[in-house]
Amino acid sequence: MKKLPFIFCLFLMWSCATKQVPAPQSYSIEQFYQNVRFGGGAFSNDETKLLVSCDETGIFNVYEIDIASTEKTAVTHSGEESFFAVDYVPGSGDILYSADKGGNEIDHIYLLSSDSITTDLTPGENEKASFGGWSDDKKSMYYISNKRDPKFFDLYKMPIATWEAEMIYQNDAGLDVSGISKDEKTLVLTKAITTSEDKMFLYDLATKEMKEITDGNGNYGSSGFSEDGQYFYYITNAAKEFAYLVEYEISTGEKKVLYETNWDVMYSYLSENGKYRVIAINEDGKNSLKVIDNETDQEVALPQIPDGDVVAVSISDSEKLARLTIGTSKAPNNIYVYNFESGELKKLTNSLNSEINSDDLVSAEVVRFSSFDGLEIPAIYYKPIVASPDNKVPALVWVHGGPGGQTRVGYFALIQYLVNQGYAILAVNNRGSSGYGKSFYKMDDRNHGDKDLKDCIAGKDWLAAQDYIDADKIGIIGGSYGGYMTMAAMTFTPDEFKVGVDIFGVTNWLRTLKSIPPYWEAFREALYEELGDPFSDDSVRLYNISPLFHAGQVKHPVMVLQGANDPRVLQVESDEIVAAIRGNNVPVEYVIFPDEGHGFVKKENEIKGYGQIKDFLDHYLKGIPPAAE
Repeated sequence: MKKLPFIFCLFLMWSCATKQVPAPQSYSIEQFYQNVRFGGGAFSNDETKLLVSCDETGIFNVYEIDIASTEKTAVTHSGEESFFAVDYVPGSGDILYSADKGGNEIDHIYLLSSDSITTDLTPGENEKASFGGWSDDKKSMYYISNKRDPKFFDLYKMPIATWEAEMIYQNDAGLDVSGISKDEKTLVLTKAITTSEDKMFLYDLATKEMKEITDGNGNYGSSGFSEDGQYFYYITNAAKEFAYLVEYEISTGEKKVLYETNWDVMYSYLSENGKYRVIAINEDGKNSLKVIDNETDQEVALPQIPDGDVVAVSISDSEKLARLTIGTSKAPNNIYVYNFESGELKKLTNSLNSEINSDDLVSAEVVRFSSFDGLEIPAIYYKPIVASPDNKVPALVWVHGGPGGQTRVGYFALIQYLVNQGYAILAVNNRGSSGYGKSFYKMDDRNHGDKDLKDCIAGKDWLAAQDYIDADKIGIIGGSYGGYMTMAAMTFTPDEFKVGVDIFGVTNWLRTLKSIPPYWEAFREALYEELGDPFSDDSVRLYNISPLFHAGQVKHPVMVLQGANDPRVLQVESDEIVAAIRGNNVPVEYVIFPDEGHGFVKKENEIKGYGQIKDFLDHYLKGIPPAAE
């Protein structure tokens, strides 16, 4: 980096010292959740509308957006369960959407006809189903379902004319159906060996011949077939640190690397007729999108959008339009439509509450710090505008879900709310996080609650070293695996963090790993390989790293949030650790949501839960007395 002249540095220091940064306006949790979230964005058959999910009513419903007028119209009106848009039915105005019940993750696929009649296409009581796309002739729907055996997902074909399902692949071997060729002759099947190693196969539906195309240890993911069926595309990190895109010639078995860089290729796909290829790269915690024109082999120059990044692209069947999802850390994602031919870019949504000035929010910053053993740890950092050496602020270490997840640059209302209220937040991507190479990803295998926790403590030390942080007021917060890390910190290193907030977190690995949902069967062995097998000698280590059995060591206040319908972390886990900590006469706040699963879906619950998190932190971290009731 080029050094600034010494005199200029002195001037800069003087300017900063004399210029007062105006305090941002403080916003309520209700204002932050008057933001609107949008998801999906499938084009209608005539490409005049987009089908989206939107939570402006407090839960997600399905809406259509008219591209010309930008008018948004609700097509479902649920007041209880969230409905998520899937797609338009080809050749009609009918719509598919998915929904579960109360967060139980038993998703069904529903058909909403143009005359407003709703039909559950996958009505089995415990049937979990996922949309798998349309046949090449657009006359049938593919989907996977575990209705035959709760542990395994079979592949079905359902003609639009009758909506009667026909099984086309029975999965008895615990494989995952990852794709089907346009001519319906070849399936892509994968099997998880560990969380960092898969096997991939091409399966001939006519001959039932299975051909493994795995070439070295690594992760493998399908990226579809060429229009003529000669080539299959996949993403792997075999023999390399980062995932790259491969072209596989089916007749010869010849392989060719199509695209690679020094970050993971997350996904890639061809547009309907193969004119464009979309490639998404996980570049240092944020999406980098490339659209390649296959006729010229040149990258399409997508429009630049101020204060926003293209985080997702969907190309219409005519290949004339693209739906762009635009993200920023200071506002929820917005949806745009881009015309390849005219170059016109049209914004269709306004997600940020008009009462909130985005200048009062903060941009995420990528930082790095050294852990206890010298390993460099990446993190996403949010510094409050009001923080200064003369106005030291409290801070939180934020831990993502997983294991193997990643905190990425983007908008999360809870983070912006807490930062707006004067809390610095360091979202640590501890060893074991994805996105930084497979060696980094594997560093926490059979080592959870130890070195990954030490990375979080190193993050706390990094915060404490900043001259605008109150080093005596640093807590830890996280959800799911991050909730586990929170409770591990409060239990195994009880002097490090002043408070802990556990959102749907694991506290008893023995119970969690024994009670995983049946539809995780294909992934169970891989999960046991990383974390340990609770039915083996690993149970000793799993006991030792489970906070529940060591809750007597907790010294500082804890808050626990739990969904009653959570199929992954059962409510009994949170019940037990709350009772154990209360037995130590340590303050615990426990909030249960009877209509949520493993994570929040309903705005009213987010407002309640996240608002109570802020009150808890204000009391136990900032030292503000609770408001009188």
